[in-house]
Amino acid sequence: MASSQSSPSGKPNSARSKARRRALDILFESEQRDVTAMSALIARREKTDQIINPYTVDLVEGVTAMGESIDEFLQTYSQGWTLERMPAVDRIILRIGTWELLYNDDVPDAVAVSEAVELAKILSTDESPQFINGLLGRLQQIKPTLLA
Repeated sequence: MASSQSSPSGKPNSARSKARRRALDILFESEQRDVTAMSALIARREKTDQIINPYTVDLVEGVTAMGESIDEFLQTYSQGWTLERMPAVDRIILRIGTWELLYNDDVPDAVAVSEAVELAKILSTDESPQFINGLLGRLQQIKPTLLA
C-alpha cells in the first residue's frame, strides 16, 4: 500500500499531502457533527495544539465555497452512485480532488487525481481508489466544458 509518496506507515509525507489529510478530517468532522466546515476548523485550532497548514485552510474554504458546483458535477458524472450512497470518506476525498482539479491552478491535474487516489488507498475501501480515479479522470477529461 505504501508508495513513493508514503512512509512505511502509509501516511503521506509531503506538506500538501498532510494538508489534504487534515482538510479531509475537518470536512468529515463538519459533516458528521452537522456544523459548518469553518466552525470545525476554528474548533480544531482552539481545542488542539495542531498547526493548521495554510493549504488546509485553502482546501476547506475552496470546497465550502464551490461545494454546490462540486456536488453537482459529482452527482452528474458518478454513474449509478448518488452522493448519499457514497461512503462519507469517498465523498469528501472526491470533493477535495474536484476542487483541486477544477479550481486550483497551482495543482497539476494529474497530481490532484493521484493525491485523491492515495487518500482513498489509505482511508477507504478496496474499491474506492478505482472509483475515485475513474470519476476524477472523467472530470479531468471534460474539465474545459465544465468550466466554460
